[in-house]
Amino acid sequence: MDDAAGASDYQLKWLREQLRLLQGTIDYLEAMVEGLNYELRVRDIRIKELEKHNATLLKRLEEQAPPPPPAPAPFVKMNLPPHRRKKPGQKPGHDASLRPPPPKIDRTLKVPLPRDKRGRCVCPHCRGVLKKLARHRRLVEDIVPARVEVTCYKTRSGYCPCCKKRVESRHAEQPPAADLPHAQLGLNALATAAVLRVENRLPFRQVRQLLADLPGLRVCAGTLARQVQRVARWLAPEHGCLQARLRASPVVNADETGWRNDGSNGWLWTLTDPLHTLFHVDHSRAGKVARDLLGEAFGGTLVCDFYSGYDAMQCPKQRCLTHLLRELRDIARDQPAFAKGSFYRRCKRLCRDLLKLKSKWDQLGDAAYTTKACRLEDRLQALARGHARDPEPHACRLSGRLLRYQKELTTFLWDKNLDATNNAAERALRPAVVHRKITGGSRSGSGAKAWAVLASILRTARQQGRDVLATLKTLLIKSWAGKEPGLLTC
Repeated sequence: MDDAAGASDYQLKWLREQLRLLQGTIDYLEAMVEGLNYELRVRDIRIKELEKHNATLLKRLEEQAPPPPPAPAPFVKMNLPPHRRKKPGQKPGHDASLRPPPPKIDRTLKVPLPRDKRGRCVCPHCRGVLKKLARHRRLVEDIVPARVEVTCYKTRSGYCPCCKKRVESRHAEQPPAADLPHAQLGLNALATAAVLRVENRLPFRQVRQLLADLPGLRVCAGTLARQVQRVARWLAPEHGCLQARLRASPVVNADETGWRNDGSNGWLWTLTDPLHTLFHVDHSRAGKVARDLLGEAFGGTLVCDFYSGYDAMQCPKQRCLTHLLRELRDIARDQPAFAKGSFYRRCKRLCRDLLKLKSKWDQLGDAAYTTKACRLEDRLQALARGHARDPEPHACRLSGRLLRYQKELTTFLWDKNLDATNNAAERALRPAVVHRKITGGSRSGSGAKAWAVLASILRTARQQGRDVLATLKTLLIKSWAGKEPGLLTC
């Protein structure tokens, strides 16, 4: 019993000793925690002071910093991410694409080697005697420097009792006579100025500078503007012939874009077929403009976008599928809910199937092609009706458009020469858009009309593979001679 009691006392003492050690450890740890908390409080105070100081410093820097650059204009496109581009040029193994040789040689110059006192050909650098002499033929194409040529036409006039007016003789290349203290601009100067202004899209001040630098012709920008309008008045009947020719065309592409005229908003309309193009500047975008340009009796097919102004034309129409695909892409990019819906996928697939079927016109037989075309038309109708009450607003709106223009979306399937897109009109408008960006539009109604007349004639000449400068001079000569217009519509 005594041994057991002694062991218990020993264990109790050991436990008490351990307890005192643990209590000391706890006190030590609590002291460390208190010290760390104190350091944290000191650091929090320091951090707040630094934040306050940094905020004051940042505010001071922001006040001293220059203003941020202005946001880019809406028409400025974003930079494309770097991507791998294919190697320029043709693939290996193709023949070289070279300019054709000159049709004739105007002059021949002999360029001999230097000779020594004994008449032997020597090197022009070290004067060594050359051996294995050979002959070469080097062709060089160059331009002749232009110069101003003043022509004095000695004419005669007389009074005609039948016409009751004075008539005057005139040379074929002489502009209509005008009593001016200075010389008139001749045929070449008028045609060159018009081409530089309309075809090359140069401002009148640059045209003036170019004429002064190259041929040395001194003329002010205002004179050039008036002369270009004068040329357009002479060629206005040819512009009317282009309009009459397009009215009789089986297929016409139409489009319009904005055009500023004397600070006011207007519209530039274009009508084009494979060989002719007509531009018209108007203050209105109403469908009446297209109806007046093509006429009430137009019986061809009009290829256009989904602008409702073309609904006024009572003729067969083909709506542009590219515009529909582009709108689908833009909406899907900005609206994820629309991109996940079934209408987007089905409509996109349907448009591609329509274009793919037309590309197989010569491959499929008449019966197979007709069957596939009818099935696609049924798919179009089912798609439009199936999403007429779609909860997604864009799908509901586009399905209504498909239902409204259902027959005008598949017209191209039944005509081999009809395109499903309005790319021809957009390509015709592209140079005009560049001209608008450079000049900002027109300064007057007469200037806008003159530009439309000359742009129509030069664009048509380019479509027909004609020399635009020579064509313009020919038309001017015919106009001055009083001959019937219609050179570009023959």
